[in-house]
Amino acid sequence: MTTDTTGLLALLSSAIEANAAAQTAFLAKLVSFDTTRGKEAACQDFIAGELASRGGVVDRFTIAEVPIAGKPGASAIVDVDYEKAVQVVAAFRAPEPAGRSLILQGHIDVVPTGPLEQWAHPPFEPVIKDGFMYGRGSTDMKVGVASMIFALDALAAIGLEPAADVFVETVSEEECTGNGALATLERGYRADACFIPESMDNKLIRAELGSVWFRLRILGKPVHVLQAQAGASAILATYDYITALQALTARINERARSHPWFGHIENPVKFSCGKIRGGDWLGSVPAWCEIECRLSVLPGDSLPDMRAWVLETVADCAERLGADAPPALTWIGFQADGHVFEPGSEAEAVLERVHEAVFATPLERFSMTATSDTRQYDLYYGIPTLCYGPRGSGAHSAAERTDLASMIETTKAIALFIAEWCGTRPKASGHA
Repeated sequence: MTTDTTGLLALLSSAIEANAAAQTAFLAKLVSFDTTRGKEAACQDFIAGELASRGGVVDRFTIAEVPIAGKPGASAIVDVDYEKAVQVVAAFRAPEPAGRSLILQGHIDVVPTGPLEQWAHPPFEPVIKDGFMYGRGSTDMKVGVASMIFALDALAAIGLEPAADVFVETVSEEECTGNGALATLERGYRADACFIPESMDNKLIRAELGSVWFRLRILGKPVHVLQAQAGASAILATYDYITALQALTARINERARSHPWFGHIENPVKFSCGKIRGGDWLGSVPAWCEIECRLSVLPGDSLPDMRAWVLETVADCAERLGADAPPALTWIGFQADGHVFEPGSEAEAVLERVHEAVFATPLERFSMTATSDTRQYDLYYGIPTLCYGPRGSGAHSAAERTDLASMIETTKAIALFIAEWCGTRPKASGHA
């Protein structure tokens, strides 16, 4: 670490620590918004106002305004109104760009809360206890959004601004399709690198799984319950289809033992039957049942192959059950490739130096058994992308929380990364 970097980090650290209470309040405000699917607009309007007050040129648009169908990275659109899917991009453009441009991206959509009785506190009323903020979205990933915005604030506080264009993006649909990130790219926002501060315990994703989502509609043979033996329950048949899909998952995991990026992880590919509904009347043998499922995709397994394996598994199960035809299958959300972030990018080298400067430890990399927005930028649009962010726990659970001390340290790392990647210059007068 050079003397100049040491001095810059000291200045940024002082500014970030002095602003820690404001950053924590900002995060609490974000968590207070219910941003489950279709309800993101109020939070996005708040963020748009905050970014505009900082001098950003704000573009607020919906996915419906962007033609994404058939584009690389597009996922299936079912049962959703994209007129309500608000995206925000704030452009902080350098008058005479001298460095490398950057996208800072975070998603503000969150998964459903689940049963409220499982929460110690209401999910959208953030609570701070023992250095953690609890609440839905606190760690996944509104803390990352707060960190990237306050990293830019820290540069401004010490009289600097990026010497290249910076685009601050807050998107929706990360939890179900990735189509929000795709919409920003198709809207025309590109840069020399992208940084997504998901809560990763300050480790860098080296590889990640993709996923396919699908719905099965299973039909039975309804009869009055007094003649149940003459009918066929669609609900009970569902168990056979789930078992068959679990067996498919086991076969893929057996093959994954030799995978270069996931072979060291036991059973990295995950299958989930996440939703089930069916039947009409307690006195009737159920005529129908629908299940909605998710299956991971290994890097190297193509989406057409994955879909073919699912269809084949369902058809084979239907034949064993003696069904007249296989259940109707609809692809309903994620159609996301697995992805490897190839080592050696200059963006990764800068992050490695920055991480060591802030944390005084080597940067760790890991393979993630889940899906993120990173593929949209890196895999489909050729933009080197980093996924690295603070510590937290309980994502998608009623115990979700983020480590506030980690938020502050991560903000330092992001601020220093911006400075090293984009370069800096004295902040122009008249900017917010």
